[in-house]
Amino acid sequence: MTQGNPIIVKSLREQVYEYLRAELKRGSLDTGAFLDLNRLAADLGISRTPLRDALIQLEVEEFVTISPRRGVAVRSLDLRDIQEIYQLVGALESAAVLAVGPTMTPSDFVHLKNLAYRTRRAIDEGDHEGYYESNYAFHDFFLDRLGNGRISALVHSKKQQLYDWNRKFERLHVNWEHSGMNEHEEVIRLLETGAFQEAAAYLRDVHWGFNVQESFVHQVYFQEQG
Repeated sequence: MTQGNPIIVKSLREQVYEYLRAELKRGSLDTGAFLDLNRLAADLGISRTPLRDALIQLEVEEFVTISPRRGVAVRSLDLRDIQEIYQLVGALESAAVLAVGPTMTPSDFVHLKNLAYRTRRAIDEGDHEGYYESNYAFHDFFLDRLGNGRISALVHSKKQQLYDWNRKFERLHVNWEHSGMNEHEEVIRLLETGAFQEAAAYLRDVHWGFNVQESFVHQVYFQEQG
């Protein structure tokens, strides 16, 4: 028997789920629209069972709404949804920063500063994917170091709602992104001085502070739909 990485076979439900998530990310499924389940099942060459199971998972993650008599609709985000997601993510990430901050080493700060540099360079070069990759990596540093899989999974799910719902807008919003980078660098500065409480509060109340970010939210999520 040969040694090597095990072959991971995904279930049909998982494959359908990943397909639908990809379609949502591409903006191929209109928000607010009801899905034609018979057509979807026929196009995919599957029965309704794995499709139903995948949609149940998407409903748990709040990407779709299942109404017993009306069908399955792709969820849209309203301002209240976005505000609640900001509050939730801000609370969890700030808790991670507060817990992880005292354990950080000089090499950790070098790593975070490198991520900040890469993120800012991606903004300046209009590198959409590079920006998202390095931006996620900055936040994931604290979540990964915390080591709480449930918190990480919840934060990632909420961010996917924010970013994938809006992913049809495939350009970087430079003013907002640069503002966010300034906030990343302030978090690093506060942590480096040992101001762990202040760093956590800044991340929660400014970087994820809905009142602080609301004007950008309106510009990106709502004004561009017209």
